[in-house]
Amino acid sequence: MTIIRYLGGPTALIEFGSVRLLTDPTFDAPGDYPIGQRKLVKTAGPALAAAEIGRVDAVLLSHDQHPDNLDHAGRAFAAQAPLVLSTASAQERLGGPVRALANWASYEVADGLSITGVPAQHGPDGSEPVVGEVTGFVLKGEGLPTVYVSGDNASLDVVRQVADRCGPVDIAVLFAGGAQTPLLGDAFLTLPSAGAAEAARILGARHVVPLHMEHWAHFTQGPDTLRPAFEKAGLADRLHLLKPGEQMEL
Repeated sequence: MTIIRYLGGPTALIEFGSVRLLTDPTFDAPGDYPIGQRKLVKTAGPALAAAEIGRVDAVLLSHDQHPDNLDHAGRAFAAQAPLVLSTASAQERLGGPVRALANWASYEVADGLSITGVPAQHGPDGSEPVVGEVTGFVLKGEGLPTVYVSGDNASLDVVRQVADRCGPVDIAVLFAGGAQTPLLGDAFLTLPSAGAAEAARILGARHVVPLHMEHWAHFTQGPDTLRPAFEKAGLADRLHLLKPGEQMEL
């Protein structure tokens, strides 16, 4: 059994068999987050406070360097978690329970339940020196659906790599807000709606749960563009648009 509860932004609680996993914890109230000469603006808080989450077995942290994926309260939550799987950069900066999970390496989080690190590209080709290191995850377990968590990925070539090595997947959890900031001009930092639909096709995903598509001002696309994009691609029956606080069993 897999249950996904969407909390807002990039944050979801995933019950995968016997383990409870939390993606990119963001629990702050709305506000501004300066980054050098720029700022990111959070427009809404999460459906649940950090204290309401309860026990988790691991945090799946796509990256730590941007506050829309790890805000102040999220950092405090991650620091108290028994395990955080993330990038080598995050392990170096955060320490504590953070364990680097290299691309295509796997970690057995419970008996027969594994988490594999997969590539993610947070912008166009060549952008990593600017935006930093990011990772995604694939969850597998006997008798359970295969789950892909994209993290902040904007590259369909990366999606093809994941599909070739780990696919087809049953559930694709896609960060799909079409994020843009002045840092990279008009380039997308995460998948836009049409890209999310194409990613679903490439992965052969039977179910798609979008995250990271609202609650931050730098997202250019969201629920109102995702549904038409999936309808145009003939994949509307695969799309599950959850409202903050809603959950579904797959």
